[in-house]
Amino acid sequence: MNLRSGEWFNHQSVETRFQHLSAMRANGHAPESFLGKPIIGIFNSWSDLNSCNAPHKELVEFVKRGVLMNGGYPIEVHTITTPSDFMKPSDLPYRNLMAMDVEETIRSQPFDGVVLLCECDKTTPAQLMGAASCDLPTLQLAAGHRASGVFRGKTVNYGTDLWKYMDDYKAGLLSEEELSQLEKCISCTQGGCPVMGTASTMKSISEMLGMMLPGTSGIPAVHARRKTAAEETGKRIVDMVRENLTPSRLMTEAAFDNAIRLMAAIGGSTNAVLHLTAIAGRLGITIPLERYEQLSRNIPLIVNLQPSGAYGMDDFFHAGGLAAVIHSLLPLLDTSCLTALGTPIRDAYPARSELPDVISTLDEPFKDNAGLQILKGNLAPDGAVLKRSASSLCKARHRGRAIVFDDYERMLDEMDHEDLEVDRDSVLVLRNCGPSGAGMPEWGALPIPRKLLQSGIRDMVRISDARMSGTSYGTVILHVSPESQVGGPLAAVRNGDWIEVDLERGTLHLDVPDAEIRERLLKWMPSRVHARGYLRLFADHVLQAHEGCDLDFLRPLTKDEAVFVPPIVGRG
Repeated sequence: MNLRSGEWFNHQSVETRFQHLSAMRANGHAPESFLGKPIIGIFNSWSDLNSCNAPHKELVEFVKRGVLMNGGYPIEVHTITTPSDFMKPSDLPYRNLMAMDVEETIRSQPFDGVVLLCECDKTTPAQLMGAASCDLPTLQLAAGHRASGVFRGKTVNYGTDLWKYMDDYKAGLLSEEELSQLEKCISCTQGGCPVMGTASTMKSISEMLGMMLPGTSGIPAVHARRKTAAEETGKRIVDMVRENLTPSRLMTEAAFDNAIRLMAAIGGSTNAVLHLTAIAGRLGITIPLERYEQLSRNIPLIVNLQPSGAYGMDDFFHAGGLAAVIHSLLPLLDTSCLTALGTPIRDAYPARSELPDVISTLDEPFKDNAGLQILKGNLAPDGAVLKRSASSLCKARHRGRAIVFDDYERMLDEMDHEDLEVDRDSVLVLRNCGPSGAGMPEWGALPIPRKLLQSGIRDMVRISDARMSGTSYGTVILHVSPESQVGGPLAAVRNGDWIEVDLERGTLHLDVPDAEIRERLLKWMPSRVHARGYLRLFADHVLQAHEGCDLDFLRPLTKDEAVFVPPIVGRG
């Protein structure tokens, strides 16, 4: 077997070969232990601030054991991590930074195959972006979701229930003491959010793309099967090196189409639109926004999980997990796409749902036509995204007057003023929070004004160039592109303007004459300028939301240039 690591350890230069072998020996890696074996880089992303990925501190040892059992040699390395709870105002820019970290670490070091340890929202897509750019045999292993908590005798899930109880608190239905009790019990173990938020969505997509072993994406963090999955992942990556089963053979255009269909069926996070587009872009594959709507248009919601449904990820796991979902979806998928086992998906998912109240079938879905709605119009020439399964907008058309906020903090201050002229038909607009303007934070699910909450209103139309948490819900129109910071039409909206949303026609329209919109935009001034550092680099080079928000210089110029082949090692 011709191993890439041999370029380092069997180098024609005696000096270079000596240097590399000596460096390995200094860390306790005797050459007779690893020469001639596939060297597997295990990329760990835990930190003491990332509770989602913390289980990998232990799981990595089971991956190593699996690698050794199958004749490989494991090397653990560490990358930056992206704890979304702490990275303010937005963790999205650091997805790209982590992708660069992963890519360059793979490129510059003697790995034959790679295991990527992921979980939190941005770690999974960041790792897939980096791996796609390198195209070495790669597998992901998730840490698993955390356990649900109990509050007032009811199950509560970190994420979706957090937003619901925050609305109760603002409405005066939850006391300070009760809020403190909720904080102590809602997040009671390590692991990702236990709902179908961004973390669970991206793990499911990774498995659908063939980048996780079948049946491993939805195992709870505290379950013994998570350790077994880690060991099996370690075993399998060694065989993938021998088979040269690389990301470009797994993440094909057909596989991305399958992933989009899966997103609709599980009520997946809107963030996945950005991430899938960015991952595909690294392989030279373009996914237009319209493709998301076309492929999900006739896919019903067959997973009854928060935020689109009632249950949590533990229930999902006990119902059969992603395997049961994919089994139900097989008639609508390209079943020739490969799994991480190198076998077609039609042969890998025979199990049906064990709990039809949690995972149903195409014949008995929980909601019809519940996929993503792509909206375009004079307010969003390049598109905007609405998650229909999490929206309560029953009528196909909504028309309301705009209430515009230019600043997030000011919006929070003004939203609960008694003199705010707002009713249930108003359209809340937040701008200056797109990818270039603010790193595209999860500010899109604008809070409902207190006086509306107190009258029982829990949803209304909201529009922004931001994202929202995958655990959030509501009639929230996101990712308006181009963003206001770069002069998109969202910058032209003024208080009192009429805005119309038409779901049947797929339009988002500002009822202002075109000439007046142009005149307003001529007077528009960008709100923020990042002075230095990585955020300046990000703002200067980030692509717009409909293009996935990757950095422009990380995309291949053509599809033929997509696969990055690491160079032969020279003298160091």
